[in-house]
Amino acid sequence: MNQRKVVSYTLTGLKRWSCHSQELPPVSQVKALHVYDFDNTLFMSPLPNQKLWNTSSVGFLQTQEPFINGGWWHDQRILEATGEGIEKEEPRAWEGWWNEQIVDLVELSIKQNDALTVLLTGRGEHKFADSIKRIVASKNLPFDMICLKPQAGPNNQKFSSTMMYKQAILKDLVHTYKDADEIRIYEDRPNHTRGFREFFDSFNANLLLPTAPTPRKPITAEVVQVADQATTLDPVVEASEVQRMINNHNSLIKNGRPYEIKRTVFYTGYLLVPVDTNKLLNLVKLPPHLNESDVKFLANSILITTGPAQPYILNKVGGIGYKQSWQVTGFAWFHSNICAARVAPVPPISVYHTDNHTPYIILAHHKNARPADANKIQNWEPVSADKQYVLQTVVGEKVQLRIEYENEAESEYDSLFERKTLKRRHSPPQQNHRGGYGNEENRRLNGGSGGFRGGNQNRGRGSGGWRGGGNNNNRGGRGGGPGRGGGGSSRGRGGGPRGYKSLDDVGSGGGRYNAQRGEPNYDDYVPPSGEGYNAAFPALGGNGSGGLPYGK
Repeated sequence: MNQRKVVSYTLTGLKRWSCHSQELPPVSQVKALHVYDFDNTLFMSPLPNQKLWNTSSVGFLQTQEPFINGGWWHDQRILEATGEGIEKEEPRAWEGWWNEQIVDLVELSIKQNDALTVLLTGRGEHKFADSIKRIVASKNLPFDMICLKPQAGPNNQKFSSTMMYKQAILKDLVHTYKDADEIRIYEDRPNHTRGFREFFDSFNANLLLPTAPTPRKPITAEVVQVADQATTLDPVVEASEVQRMINNHNSLIKNGRPYEIKRTVFYTGYLLVPVDTNKLLNLVKLPPHLNESDVKFLANSILITTGPAQPYILNKVGGIGYKQSWQVTGFAWFHSNICAARVAPVPPISVYHTDNHTPYIILAHHKNARPADANKIQNWEPVSADKQYVLQTVVGEKVQLRIEYENEAESEYDSLFERKTLKRRHSPPQQNHRGGYGNEENRRLNGGSGGFRGGNQNRGRGSGGWRGGGNNNNRGGRGGGPGRGGGGSSRGRGGGPRGYKSLDDVGSGGGRYNAQRGEPNYDDYVPPSGEGYNAAFPALGGNGSGGLPYGK
């Protein structure tokens, strides 16, 4: 005959899960358990910016294993950098960073006398308890329990995953508050909502077995799927924090190759300011056969050249950060699939460069069209005087960042291309007469010197800035420390510890890293990848001309 082995559950034991000092209500008082996830359920925690990083780096950043310090979801400074940083955001309770519908539900739960209100997150208790308690307190949300994942449970349990940890707490909750009739869980991740539902199906079934260790009636479990709302950090702050995270990792490794941030340059162009982009998009009238959902709207740049521009081209156009005005002179559709505006430089004697037959801006195109086919446009319709807009542009690059292993053998020019597309490249020639109309070499050059970006032979190395250097006090890597530009060794590397970089160093390295993929949680969160981005990213750091250095 099977005998039931009774396991006891107490409020004292349950309270050990919480990093909150609040006393728990009596068992007899609680009839409902309300459990809320933190990240992207209650609070809109920032994710790696998919416009800033390539797809593999977005996954890599959120995978715990590659980083000694745990990566994105295990670094409290990433969370504390939300908005304008914890010191500025705390007094204003992180306004705009909450899912206000869930906040309303939490407040109702707190007011419900017979409900226990629990904040349950997979964030590590050791690193995040203080930050999360400050965030929650700023919003005046007095949870009964605030539970973060400990290094070991109250009974010295070890957890192989966030789900196993959360299930252990839920089991203790339901058994301790044995008179509760219902439990409601709010969660943003579909795999976790599914896991919770399966857990309670099994939990209730086991309660009906004669060998159930703890007598309890089955509980009604509702798991509410919350639509997540992806948010990101300021791009400059994000790149700076990731650089710091990589520096920390590199300083701790004893064997193996250090990581570094590198740039992929898709094209160099004259980049429009947002107000002019909006003006041009107002000119676009879609043909009847085009659905707006099938159209990509751009109006963000005039092509100089694909990929990184060679030094002589940059010298010719004035360098990264040089400002050039343009006037709209024509308008055309190509096969009703590509909409473009022709432009001319202002003043007309300006020296410019474009690999296209004539300078133009692609305003919109069908998602399956080839934007390069705009070069085939022969007949441009003149525009009325009120639409001959004068546009402001700045020379810059459309850039994404990526994280790869360091590769000292790779040249800086090679590092601007992703490994998957990198063929053997030779150093760029010093002279190349490629160019479009209006590019006669005997024209006066628009400033710059020596064929270096931004007209600065040192390219900003060691001066606290990015490309386009000089002494513009551009925002660079926070936390300071030596980077390149002062050590006198090969490739201008400074005197910092092995593997140390500042943001000035972005632009060289090698070795493509294929990030691991997995379920979206703190251990290995990977949001669905998009198509990249339509915004044009100027050179990192710019030249103080305004706007975010990575675009908008």
